[in-house]
Amino acid sequence: MKAESLQQAQTESLIGDICTLVKARLSFLVLITTFVGFIMGTTGPMDYLLLAGTLFGTALSACGAAALNQWWEREFDAKMKRTQNRPLPAGRMHAQDALYLGIFLSASGILLLAIAANILTAVLSALTVGSYLFIYTPMKRITSLNTIVGAIPGALPPMIGWTAARGGLSIEAWLLFTILFLWQMPHFLAIAWMYREDYTAGGFRMLTSDDETGSSTSRQAIIYSMALLAVSLLPGLIRMNSPIYFFGAFLLGAGFTGCAVRFSMIRNRNAARLLFFASILYLPILLALMVMTRIP
Repeated sequence: MKAESLQQAQTESLIGDICTLVKARLSFLVLITTFVGFIMGTTGPMDYLLLAGTLFGTALSACGAAALNQWWEREFDAKMKRTQNRPLPAGRMHAQDALYLGIFLSASGILLLAIAANILTAVLSALTVGSYLFIYTPMKRITSLNTIVGAIPGALPPMIGWTAARGGLSIEAWLLFTILFLWQMPHFLAIAWMYREDYTAGGFRMLTSDDETGSSTSRQAIIYSMALLAVSLLPGLIRMNSPIYFFGAFLLGAGFTGCAVRFSMIRNRNAARLLFFASILYLPILLALMVMTRIP
């Protein structure tokens, strides 16, 4: 009985470590934004087989990129409190295993998207993985501009979904990209401010690294949240969505911007945490509103 309990505990621990390695929550967000892009790009009857192939391929490539990112940064993660218990720095998983798994998942996902969807979708997926690993990841230790660069691969998933459904890009796809790009900035600025000492200890240069008072960080959060508010209204103006979306997006954006303004006024950890949680609530609500009010 004890042997069975021990085996079960080891299995659960391994599953948990794999979920951590592939950043399951972040990868799930990638799937959500890909799904929204697919829905918004669909004209006519829904192709559920294509949708399933797109989501599965995207999931594989996203999980692979996350695993490779942690393999690359394992030594730096060991220096930070928030990441030192990850499976690689904690020694619960071999680095070589993570490397092989990451390569296999990424390559499989890109190949599946080429087969199930189209070449453009696969190219966008490869661009997402490549820019995340080979541009954003090394930049994190060179320049604080890495946050802006990192928001690019983070904003590509809805375009992956759009091109899978539509077969090409359009202004609407770029609009989805821009919304997600702008959303990431106050989201990551809040995280960077909350864990600025940790990032410094890990050797990462963030936008908060040289901002002891938080004035620059909070000012940028306001600028990006206001830009997000303006851009998020455009789907209602170009008739991607109904007027209900326009007013809903306005209220959401105003609330989000309000949290950024509060962060600018108070500039402490609690205000940054509020902005972070506001970003977590804002995006799924906006995306759900976009899907429900879309004009076919």
